[in-house]
Amino acid sequence: AAASGYHVVDRIAGPDGRWEYVRVDKANNRVLVTHGSNVMAIDLATRAVSSFAPGQILHDAMPVNGGAEVLVTNGGTATAVFVNAKTGATVATVETGKGPDAAAFDSKTGLALVMDHAGGQVTLIDPKTHKVAGTIDIGGDMEAAAVDGTGRAFINVEDKNQIAAVDIAQKKVLARWPLAGCDGPTGIAYDAADKLLIAACDGASVVVDPKSGKVLQTLATGKGADGVAFDARQKLAFVPAGRAGTLSLISFASGKGVIVDTVPTQVGAPTIGLDER
Repeated sequence: AAASGYHVVDRIAGPDGRWEYVRVDKANNRVLVTHGSNVMAIDLATRAVSSFAPGQILHDAMPVNGGAEVLVTNGGTATAVFVNAKTGATVATVETGKGPDAAAFDSKTGLALVMDHAGGQVTLIDPKTHKVAGTIDIGGDMEAAAVDGTGRAFINVEDKNQIAAVDIAQKKVLARWPLAGCDGPTGIAYDAADKLLIAACDGASVVVDPKSGKVLQTLATGKGADGVAFDARQKLAFVPAGRAGTLSLISFASGKGVIVDTVPTQVGAPTIGLDER
């Protein structure tokens, strides 16, 4: 165990191959991991492993509609596929831009955001109607997005080392902020209490003011990060590093980011999902 007491408690075997984002499906008490050609589901009660939603180059599997469906981004077919969470049956297939990657949901507008990594745009989808509600042209290789609850989204643009701030309802870019000291931003999270953004870069994480875009802090974290999880209750950000094989814990108890621990995980673990329960 590391100094904080956080430590690995279980390792659950799955099929070999390419892994991507991790999501906790609270409604169905399971963890979803996109696995290239399907979505792997891990039952949190029994640890049983199953798979559903076969596809090509899958990236994200985001529960929507109260957990009744899962939105799966399919990079190989440039689509977002909605599947029944219980049966795995396809409910609808929606065309996106090129290389749909990360997804996010905005409760203010009720829209899902699909970041088209190779197409340089965000595809907005109404998960209730399974219809495209518009697009936002941003440019660059987009990674994860965080929303602030007021209708704004903040999207990491990996190849430009910047965050794009967008107004979802207006479907427009508000600002593009360069991230000094950040190489290849991927994961991003929003600390609503302190009104701060936390973006994971390669070997560092930056704390950003979501109003001005100013980089307030740069904190040394592990190489190979591809995600951030933020626990609002404990005011802790978790930054996994796949090449370093570590998990950095950043405390925001004082309103400022402080690294309080670096927990050994294992090489090849760059993404993360948080069970808020």
